[in-house]
Amino acid sequence: MSISATKKAAVISGNKLHATDSGSPEVQVALLSERIGALQEHFKSNPKDHHGRRGLLLMVGRRNRLLSYLANTDRERYQSLIKRLGLRK
Repeated sequence: MSISATKKAAVISGNKLHATDSGSPEVQVALLSERIGALQEHFKSNPKDHHGRRGLLLMVGRRNRLLSYLANTDRERYQSLIKRLGLRK
């Protein structure tokens, strides 16, 4: 499952740090979260898609690695990101 170009552009513009930012950890985590949400909806109607589930688990792992990197390098950016995306309780 991929997200549309307009949705991707909206996610990037909502999470970028400066005008030309497209690859910061915040943007990457936001894009992965959007794709993960789309896949979760896909699995509600396709519960036997095990190959897709593997891709979902890979994306979740990549998002967790990016979040741990951000938490170790800049704690304030990490806190604002998880609050903005609603990832942790």
